[in-house]
Amino acid sequence: MKKFIFLFLTALTFAFVSNAQQSKTPLPAEVAQKNVDDLNKKLKLNETQKSVIFRFTFEQAKAQQELMKKQEKTGFDEGDVDKFYKMQNETSKNIRNVLKGDQQIAYDRIIEDRLSGVTEKGKKKKKGEEEEAPSDIKGLLSGPPMEKQN
Repeated sequence: MKKFIFLFLTALTFAFVSNAQQSKTPLPAEVAQKNVDDLNKKLKLNETQKSVIFRFTFEQAKAQQELMKKQEKTGFDEGDVDKFYKMQNETSKNIRNVLKGDQQIAYDRIIEDRLSGVTEKGKKKKKGEEEEAPSDIKGLLSGPPMEKQN
């Protein structure tokens, strides 16, 4: 009886641990749905746009997951990373083509913000705080050279 209880508890522990590890990595469908929901909040997508964008982001998330699994097994391969970035750019281009007028402009801003690391929280200005410094190279340039005094 003790062996049975021990084996049962061991099996239960393994089941719990393997389930916990699986839940850490979101499924491609979950990633795609989160992306669609996020874009829908910001761009007011219609049902057709949601469906098409879901398909694009699902394929991208699936490729990303496959790349991660491959890297875990064989290690880092720069060629695969290049392929992924190309796919990411193609997905972004395809999504932009699905959008209309003002949605395209807003999507371009979303992409620029993501690339620069700006979040919605970072954009909002609280009372008493100064504006954020410009993020372009102009902020790094020094003033005009000082003239030598004789």
